[in-house]
Amino acid sequence: MLFFNLFTFLLSIPTTTTQSVHTPKPPPLPVLPIPSSPQLTWQQTELSLFLHFGPNTFTDTEWGTGRAHPSIFNPTNLDARQWVRVAKDSGFSKLILTAKHHDGFCLWPSEYTNYSVKGSPWRGGAGDVVAELAVAAREMGVGLGIYLSPWDRHEECYGKSVEYNEFYIGQMTELLTRYGEIKEVWLDGAKGEGEKDMKYFFDCWFNLIHQLQPGAVIFSDAGPDTRWVGDETGSSSSTCWSLFNRSAAVIGGTDSEYSGGGDPSGLDWVPAECDVSIRPGWFWHASQRPKSALTLLDIYYKSAGRNCLLLLNVPPNSSGLISDEDIQVLKEFADMRQSIFSHNLARNATVTASSIRGGVSDAQYSACNVLEEGIYTYWAPEENQVNWVIYLDLRASVSFNVLQVQEPIHMGQRVVKFHLDVLMKNGNWTTVTNGTTVGYRRLLQFPEVESHSLRFVVDQSRADPLISYLGIHLDSFSVVNGSSNSCSAPLVNSKLQTRVYNQFRNASVWNLFEIATKNIISYISKQLFEV
Repeated sequence: MLFFNLFTFLLSIPTTTTQSVHTPKPPPLPVLPIPSSPQLTWQQTELSLFLHFGPNTFTDTEWGTGRAHPSIFNPTNLDARQWVRVAKDSGFSKLILTAKHHDGFCLWPSEYTNYSVKGSPWRGGAGDVVAELAVAAREMGVGLGIYLSPWDRHEECYGKSVEYNEFYIGQMTELLTRYGEIKEVWLDGAKGEGEKDMKYFFDCWFNLIHQLQPGAVIFSDAGPDTRWVGDETGSSSSTCWSLFNRSAAVIGGTDSEYSGGGDPSGLDWVPAECDVSIRPGWFWHASQRPKSALTLLDIYYKSAGRNCLLLLNVPPNSSGLISDEDIQVLKEFADMRQSIFSHNLARNATVTASSIRGGVSDAQYSACNVLEEGIYTYWAPEENQVNWVIYLDLRASVSFNVLQVQEPIHMGQRVVKFHLDVLMKNGNWTTVTNGTTVGYRRLLQFPEVESHSLRFVVDQSRADPLISYLGIHLDSFSVVNGSSNSCSAPLVNSKLQTRVYNQFRNASVWNLFEIATKNIISYISKQLFEV
């Protein structure tokens, strides 16, 4: 009986079978160098507004002498909330103010000089432009940066290295401890010929800035966090690496070719920033007019569309407001970007790839990830492959003329060369555009094509390529030629008449001449070169 009970008990124990459990493959190793957390945040802002404002606004000059009396500064209608509102409405997520330009005049009541707002009639000598902007930016959720010119044409101790560096650090400390979070500190090596010799203690400054504002990035010709692109046109080289060697750059002695393109062998992560003014000058001048929205769109392609941040200067006028004509251009510029980039024409595509890291069952690295916005999901190929290809079946024919590509830059910048093929009606694959470097965002323009099947090919990469986003878009504003990296020369296509009508219907007065000129040249080109 005991044996029978034991046998029954053993039979009642449920049997188990070993089931295979899929273990996801870990992410690939980052390829150094990689960005810091503040650099990642900076790169994703993409657009910042520069505010050049001070005595120069009232003296109709660009580089003040430092001898203008403080009483000249009196912006009777100054409204920092208007500045922030204009930036936010136009898609800019950060403002940088010239807290002190080369003339030495301070837009805050510095304790280290009387050459500031406290010597002016504005707000009865009790005003603080930096404070008003900081409050407005914080209320509206827009980041704040400051520019503190190293060159000071007013301060008497300028030229005495130790004394002036102490003075400069004192002013920097005021700016970084009085006004809340600062996202970016902007400084340069600008100095006129024949000025006093001066040694700046940059390393001391940089360490102090990072100590007082650990979330801020520092801009200069040589970093340490972001670099000048090398000119003031707002455009970078078509090949643009965030990789850079800080040891090869000197503040005030920029090699524009090196700064514009970066260094594929660079040991430091120092992405480029493209600065340009909406007007011919950096400060407001009554005689000057803003660039057109079409020009700003072209600049956008050549800056933010080439792995850079676009820093657009929009100077307040002598009343203390951003001028209506500048606001109108910014609105048109924002509307154009919204029209082009708000919809990915490939968003409903079926996406496959030549291989997937961990196999097709590993969704973590699936090719479908390239249709998700953001950089933190991505396609990764299997290791040790020689072909890196992503296929997109659009299910129906789509017309487009812009390619958008993004890399997960927190994993390093990898892609060296790539191209895009489309399947033509005759069944042949044709390359419509190619490029070098991707980084945070790459935008390529080309003559309008129509297809239902695309093939994105990475031709060369520093390591296994990772692609976080692919988009195709239709830009109905720009007129491009046959080069994949240019939009300066026109090309007529079958939809020119409709496009011209739409452009004229939506354009402001400032855009009309530019649109007319481009489309007249387009027509002439068509007659001369069409076979």
